[in-house]
Amino acid sequence: MAARSIASMTLSFGLVSVPVKVYTATESKSGVGFNLMHKECGTRLKQQYVCPHDGKVVERADMVKGYEFEKEKYVIFEKSELEALEASASHTIDIVSFMPTDAIDPIYLDKPYYLAPDKRGGKPYRLLQEAMKDSGTCALAHWTWKGKQHMVQVRAGNDGLILQTLLYADEVRSQADIGIEETEIQSTELQLAEQLIEQYRVDSYDAAAYKDEEKERILAEIDNKIAGNKITAAPAVEQPGAQVIDLVEALRASLRKKPSAEQPAAPRAARKNARTAAPVEEAAETAQAAPAPKRRAVRRAATEDQPAPARKTGTKR
Repeated sequence: MAARSIASMTLSFGLVSVPVKVYTATESKSGVGFNLMHKECGTRLKQQYVCPHDGKVVERADMVKGYEFEKEKYVIFEKSELEALEASASHTIDIVSFMPTDAIDPIYLDKPYYLAPDKRGGKPYRLLQEAMKDSGTCALAHWTWKGKQHMVQVRAGNDGLILQTLLYADEVRSQADIGIEETEIQSTELQLAEQLIEQYRVDSYDAAAYKDEEKERILAEIDNKIAGNKITAAPAVEQPGAQVIDLVEALRASLRKKPSAEQPAAPRAARKNARTAAPVEEAAETAQAAPAPKRRAVRRAATEDQPAPARKTGTKR
């Protein structure tokens, strides 16, 4: 499946403008998605927001955002007010300076993106890539994306240009605040440590050589449970506005109901309903004995059912 760009931009510096497309460079595969279930009946739980003041469930349409400036004191913002505070949309990545590639501490590096040339941008794109690679430099630029202004690094990779958002200074904690103890190192100790490092040294990092072992153990256990038919089928949940009738239970209730004097035909109907209940129960048992689904389908369903994360606002106190 071909990659799809998330935006079309212009990479500019001085009088040079390079039309580019932006692509996401990474995707999260760090964990296996699980849903919260009710232990007693096996039904998936639904997340709701409840007001502790009146105990009522609050719908999203009735929610606003508030900033707590003092304990239990808030200033309220409507959605339109927050949108007005967001950075204005821009289709330009403005380069403000060039610097050595290793000038930016990796601790400030955040999310990476790929840049590819857009229409009529092939030659200036390659020219900028080769110029930065030969000079050992990267670019520092402004980029506004989804209402937030980012400082970004643009550097030359082996196959093209890479844009990486940078954390601001107030988003990175100072390691000096940890209070690491100062100790005296002997020259012989230092020499032994350097020899040990040399024994384990490699020339490059091969990401494909390492796997998430915890994730593989979890997936293996999921396969074991599916193979052992240890599957919990979630019961049907009544939806608002719909009437759900359990036919088998209705028939059983009919059998338990005593006939009245005004209804002499009830015993005959009950006997007929009793004969009808048996094949219905047999059909339910057959459905429960169906072959276990493959893990791929289970994992896809778990991923698709995850609730969308709440959008974070870029406004801070």
